[in-house]
Amino acid sequence: MRIVILDGYTENPGDLSWRGFEELGALTVHDRTPMDEREVIARIGSAEIVLTNKTPIGESVLEGCPGIRYIGVLATGYNVVDVVGARKRGIPVCNVPTYGTDAVGQFAIALLLEICHRIGHHSEAVKAGRWSSCPDFCFWDHPLIELSGKVMGVVGFGRIGQVTGAIAKAMGMEVLAHDVNETDSGRRIARYATLDAIWSESDVISLHCPLFPETAEIICKESIAKMKDGVIIINNSRGPLINERDLADALNSGKVYAAGIDVVSTEPISMGNPLLTAKNCIITPHISWAPKESRKRLMDIAVGNLKAYMEGEPRNVVN
Repeated sequence: MRIVILDGYTENPGDLSWRGFEELGALTVHDRTPMDEREVIARIGSAEIVLTNKTPIGESVLEGCPGIRYIGVLATGYNVVDVVGARKRGIPVCNVPTYGTDAVGQFAIALLLEICHRIGHHSEAVKAGRWSSCPDFCFWDHPLIELSGKVMGVVGFGRIGQVTGAIAKAMGMEVLAHDVNETDSGRRIARYATLDAIWSESDVISLHCPLFPETAEIICKESIAKMKDGVIIINNSRGPLINERDLADALNSGKVYAAGIDVVSTEPISMGNPLLTAKNCIITPHISWAPKESRKRLMDIAVGNLKAYMEGEPRNVVN
């Protein structure tokens, strides 16, 4: 059985092993595949098993590769695959839903703490000699913020939202949560609230909800107007949850004090993205998911998904 991985580099830049897949078939790994349907079709060829992270597999690719029997997504999000077209052809599409929960929650807090303390900036200032030449025993260039006693509002309180909320609570923050499904585990961490309450009561708002039509641009001019002056916004969930022009305007006006962003609407980020020049906006290149430990879990689950399919019991099927 032929197995083709279309864009393996971000999952495994060399610090993991593809052995699990090699044991299941004849494996070909491409670090990257151009976003050109003809090239995608050529690389898949007659392979029965295809794995992708961000390389699109649309109707034309499915039509041009009739040998495909299984599509594995090396990620949680599976919008790069035409799941309806795959289902019509009897092709299961399997994702990896839970590999990065702790890593992503940790990263959300890391973004927040960087905003509160600007550790990287102050370290570079020390190395540049500014402390050595300082007339006082200390200095700081940005306001330093204590989080204990402040309110964090978490929009989307599933696994990742709850990890983020639990860390915030451990730091002494009060946690509000909004989710369509309220759970006992969530109630042990947070008080569930309406979106309007999240907007009006939170000092920090952290987004951890999926991208659906009803959540697209949930952060926009109208919702920002309901927020406290000086609110902090964190997003390491999905870029299109934010209207980036509206957020940039709010940052530049001071309505939003700062934002920590790990995802944007178009990735890699366009140099015309208004957040690049906005005040007090920290942007990282979609790396919340990327610690070696979480990528190893992703690899193990993806291999397990394929094994389960080959044994006639596919799991994590999204279509």
